[in-house]
Amino acid sequence: MAQIGQDITLAKKLLEQGDLVAIPTETVYGLAGNALNEKALLEIFKVKRRPKFDPLIVHTDSIEKIKKLVTHIPDQLQQLADAFWPGPLTLLLEKQLFVPDLLTSGLPHVAVRIPRHAVTLDLLASLDFPLAAPSANPFGYISPTTAQHVADQLGTLIPYILDGGDCHVGLESTIIGFDELNRPVVYRLGGKKMEDIEAVIGPVRLRLNESSDPSAPGMLKSHYAPKKCLYIGKVEDLLLHHQGKKIGVISFMATRPSLSIDRQLVLSSTGDMDEAASKLFGSLRLMDQSDVDIIIAERFPEDGLGAAINDRLKRASTR
Repeated sequence: MAQIGQDITLAKKLLEQGDLVAIPTETVYGLAGNALNEKALLEIFKVKRRPKFDPLIVHTDSIEKIKKLVTHIPDQLQQLADAFWPGPLTLLLEKQLFVPDLLTSGLPHVAVRIPRHAVTLDLLASLDFPLAAPSANPFGYISPTTAQHVADQLGTLIPYILDGGDCHVGLESTIIGFDELNRPVVYRLGGKKMEDIEAVIGPVRLRLNESSDPSAPGMLKSHYAPKKCLYIGKVEDLLLHHQGKKIGVISFMATRPSLSIDRQLVLSSTGDMDEAASKLFGSLRLMDQSDVDIIIAERFPEDGLGAAINDRLKRASTR
């Protein structure tokens, strides 16, 4: 069983040996390995049971290290890096030839970011290689936001989980790059709000993948899903449609008096969308482990992180 602890020196030693270590970030816990070591990359795909056509995100601690991995950083993306790194923003940049094709699933661009988590930044600063770190969960399942979540899912498959507490953002990073016409495009909604991005570089296009051919990490049509059926929409209508079943409800602000309180989870009683985002994956996990037959989630307002929450719910929902 994986050891859980806060020993950065041990984590560094394991990673240098080519082993995998779960690491905390502000978004979710990542399953980390040497991003330039193909054996470590293959082990990430194997442990997660992740298809090799789904690329990985590279994490490091400085823009100087990132510049060594890519051919250039366009001016607008550099502005975003200056504004939001460290933070929940990933840039898609043209990769250098030495960057493994396995890392990028054969695509010419590599996804890179600097996470905003003191423990992991200390670890990254101690390494002379970057880390590939997709979410530390079996492929397609709910992303982990605590060290225990990782242990519950991958504890028998990796040697060490670096414990950095609960993830305070709770959604994966927003991914942005350029399209074929050299226009900025958001490929995945996430922990950095669209409004914040547009305040720096102006309007950006949104291209969310709905197929099994992703152009960036985390874009597959079905993802982040609990094992139990999840339905999203107007809660009252869905409750009526699924009468006779044990139903768990995930809502934004309000409980339903007609339902047992122990089968309801409210993400933010004050209407704080950031708080709701940070609790989303943990709430899905709790419902999935409960005695309910199905899970119902209401659709969130599209402002701020609400759009990213709705994106995760849509990809996790029963189709």
